[in-house]
Amino acid sequence: MLREVRALLARPGNDFAWSHWANEAEALSELDRHIALLERNELPEKLDLVVLFGPTGSIQEVSISSGWGREFLEVGARFDAVAERLWV
Repeated sequence: MLREVRALLARPGNDFAWSHWANEAEALSELDRHIALLERNELPEKLDLVVLFGPTGSIQEVSISSGWGREFLEVGARFDAVAERLWV
């Protein structure tokens, strides 16, 4: 799921103006840190990911301003389902 979001954030022409990231490099770097934790079988902090995936979170802001809001909603719904099971 994080790799899927990373690919969406790496699309050319994304608008990061309403996110907390200054640009694509910052966004991808943050996602890469979370992915690296998971690859080491460590869970990222719940709040870190919930804030990114939440309503008006940075990923949603980029998705809306960049034209892939519907795709984000689908990924976000899957994230919510997984987060519910991981962080009880």
